[in-house]
Amino acid sequence: MATSLKIDDALKSRIQQLAGQRRRSPHWIMLEAIQQYVEREEARESFRQEALASWAAYQETGRHLTGEDVRAWLDTWGTDDEKGVPECHE
Repeated sequence: MATSLKIDDALKSRIQQLAGQRRRSPHWIMLEAIQQYVEREEARESFRQEALASWAAYQETGRHLTGEDVRAWLDTWGTDDEKGVPECHE
């Protein structure tokens, strides 16, 4: 699918300069930038949706871990006494 983008002269110049430095085409630079942006925004939206689902589950059940519980658990990571996930509070 062909798509056209209108970019100002300053950005076009920056893209061309970067393309030369990276030994890539301006087309490759623009595709890479769009791909990275879309992947980052998809990950951000996934995180947001997960947070909303967690909040809804907490509101429904009241089950939770305190910050202290999580810190104590994480402090055991990589030690000989590594603990499993703590039990949630009601």
